[in-house]
Amino acid sequence: MSIPFASDAWIKALQAELNQSQSYQESARNWEGDFYFVITLEGGAPPVYLYMDLWHGECRDAYAVENPGALSPEFVIEAPFATWRKVVEKKLDPIQGLVMHRLKLKGPLIKVLQAPMAAMNLVQCCTHIDTEWPSAEMVPAGLAV
Repeated sequence: MSIPFASDAWIKALQAELNQSQSYQESARNWEGDFYFVITLEGGAPPVYLYMDLWHGECRDAYAVENPGALSPEFVIEAPFATWRKVVEKKLDPIQGLVMHRLKLKGPLIKVLQAPMAAMNLVQCCTHIDTEWPSAEMVPAGLAV
């Protein structure tokens, strides 16, 4: 059964994948940090915020955020829907995306650059999710939290 991208169900499916992945657990064993993944949409629709708390190879929490001001995560990574799709489908390396400014980062870049295998394994876990991609004209409705 497909899970709509950028939904609460999708980010929770990613949490489950990360917590089952020995590769992710090993590559992220020294990583600590929480994130907002921000998906910007066209047509004036409000962005979608997904939260993840990553701690030493474990995803301790993950959910779609209704009130972005409620938390102050260490990292915020923002990009348009189409860019996120390229990352999730492994058509854009997340580290390259950061360096090329296709993904906008707020937070210490050096910390992210020190854990490239953790980022790659996180994206690999994304590919295990049967993701439903809304069509361009349905993106705002398809991403509603």
